Amino acid sequence: MADDTTDTKSSNQMWGGRFASGPDAIMEEINASIGFDKKLFAQDIRGSIAHATMLAHQGIISAEDKDKIVHGLNTILSEIESGNFEFSRQLEDIHMNVEARLATLIGPAAGRLHTARSRNDQVALDFRLWVKEELQKTEQMLTGLIAAFLDRAEEHAESVMPGFTHLQTAQPVTFGHHCMAYVEMFGRDRARARHAIEHLDESPIGAAALAGTGYPIDRHMTAKALGFREPTRNSIDTVSDRDFAIEFLSIAAIAGMHLSRLAEEIVIWSTPQFGFVRLSDAFSTGSSIMPQKKNPDAAELVRAKTGRINGSLVALLTIMKGLPLAYSKDMQEDKEQVFDAAESLELAIAAMTGMVRDMTVNTARMKAAAGSGYSTATDLADWLVREAGLPFRDAHHVTGRAVALAESKGCDLAELPLSDLQAIHAEITDKVYDVLTVEASVASRKSFGGTAPSEVRKQIAFWRARN
Repeated sequence: MADDTTDTKSSNQMWGGRFASGPDAIMEEINASIGFDKKLFAQDIRGSIAHATMLAHQGIISAEDKDKIVHGLNTILSEIESGNFEFSRQLEDIHMNVEARLATLIGPAAGRLHTARSRNDQVALDFRLWVKEELQKTEQMLTGLIAAFLDRAEEHAESVMPGFTHLQTAQPVTFGHHCMAYVEMFGRDRARARHAIEHLDESPIGAAALAGTGYPIDRHMTAKALGFREPTRNSIDTVSDRDFAIEFLSIAAIAGMHLSRLAEEIVIWSTPQFGFVRLSDAFSTGSSIMPQKKNPDAAELVRAKTGRINGSLVALLTIMKGLPLAYSKDMQEDKEQVFDAAESLELAIAAMTGMVRDMTVNTARMKAAAGSGYSTATDLADWLVREAGLPFRDAHHVTGRAVALAESKGCDLAELPLSDLQAIHAEITDKVYDVLTVEASVASRKSFGGTAPSEVRKQIAFWRARN
């Protein structure tokens, strides 16, 4: 039989070297959230000031205690902002850290602050305030990215490039039109951010643990003081709701997907094989072994950030999917996902805005590529419909024969002799050559939202008016 010393040593080894004191140390490690929720200090203090002010207004605490509480909280805010506040893991979270420091500063009056509230509605408030501010920041950053694209679109409203489907040359478009496609995409992301702010614009404070409170509080007063439209309407849902965080992550994931598509295009366009754009050294790196290399690392990292954001969304959905009402400790795991995704999204938008403004566009290379792959074939088919009166399906067949002939001769459609075209269809005249240039092709696409420079400029004006 082993002695007591050996038993103790074995026990500690079972718990692992990190947890020297056994189960208590493990519980402290898994329970503490101060390592990440200290990011909510400003929201926590702001919410507590509003709560204390309301309590005094309602006669629940004295004006003297309220003044002490507010002064103490502002002192703590200054300490944290200046880096002079010591956070304690033993106090678990940001709420208890602030409350303990407040008690040290002002004495017994600090104990009155928690009247008519719970950590459940307190954390719901702090987190909701933080997400609201992050959504507002996201909206502003997307506005900046849209502005960068509008500038490039205006600059290149007439710059011809190949349009692609299946990454194969399809029809000529303008680079300005291509830029405006991203304006539409990021415009939808911004609209989603705005809608999400509307959805979450309700104050949770006053829901208490889950059932509300018997104190005569004024939740409309605190909602107004904290910049919310109104208070939430069901106390059970209030403390268990994390839809606002999931919606933020959903918006971040969709925006991240758009950023990643753009990053992929920049990676492709900057290859020597394409040569459509060139990034400066500010957004590129060299190779450690190949001196000729210039790698689009910033774009590649934006592409990768999307994976992290998607992972955060799936993680929080998974955390919430099996929770009964109301609050469960599982919900402590919500914040790290949101904080990480927000940081990734901010960095990705900032990097992409920089790259859009920074990149040099090789318009000559784009124009040359725009005419490859028989990109004006559809223009020939449309001409046959308009001028020769063919049904489109017949015109499509005639055009296909012309493409095959040009391919066999190793030339473009515009280089085929008129006699060759008339051998395919007798009613083709020399006027067909007016539509077989890439410039004529893009100029003809004047339908609303089309690639014609005149239409591109209309859309630029529309977006400038609303950006």
